[in-house]
Amino acid sequence: MAHSMGFITVLSLLAIVPLCLSGKTYGGGGYLYPQFYDHSCPKAQEIVKHFVAKAAAEDPRMAASLLRLHFHDCFVKGCDASVLLDSSGTIISEKRSNPNRDSARGFEVIDEIKAAIEKECPHTVSCADIMALAARDSTVLVSPAHALITLSQSICIELTPLAFADWRT
Repeated sequence: MAHSMGFITVLSLLAIVPLCLSGKTYGGGGYLYPQFYDHSCPKAQEIVKHFVAKAAAEDPRMAASLLRLHFHDCFVKGCDASVLLDSSGTIISEKRSNPNRDSARGFEVIDEIKAAIEKECPHTVSCADIMALAARDSTVLVSPAHALITLSQSICIELTPLAFADWRT
C-alpha cells in the first residue's frame, strides 16, 4: 500500500511539475508578463493607477488597505480575487469571514476600478489582475520600492528596485 502511494505521488509530481515550470497559466495558456494587457486593454494599468492615486489622496490609509486586501485574497488558496465575492444564502464568503470582517477594506476602490476597466474593454481584465495591479500601484505610491508583477491570473509579486522606475512620472 505504501509503495503504491509513493508511486502515485511521484507520478502526480511528474505530471504537475512541468506545468509549474512552463511559465504558462493553467487556465488560458498564456504567458505571465507585465505587459499582458498592452494589446487587449492598453489603458488597464493607467486606469488602475489613476483610481489608486485618487483613493489614496482621499484616504491616506487606502494604499496600505489595498495591499492588505490583496494579501488576504492570496492567503486563502491563491490570488484569485475570491475575497471580492459576496456571501450568498448560507455560504459566508471570504469577504465577510471572521478574519476579514471589519478588517479588510478597499472593496469599493476595486469595484470602481473594475467598472472603469469594463467600460474601456469589457470582459478582458481579470479581477485577480486588478487586485494585483492595485496592490502594486498602492505600494509604489507610498514607497520607494517598485514592483514588477506578472499578469493573467496573477500568482506572485516580485519586488524589484528598478522595475517601473518611471511610474511616478
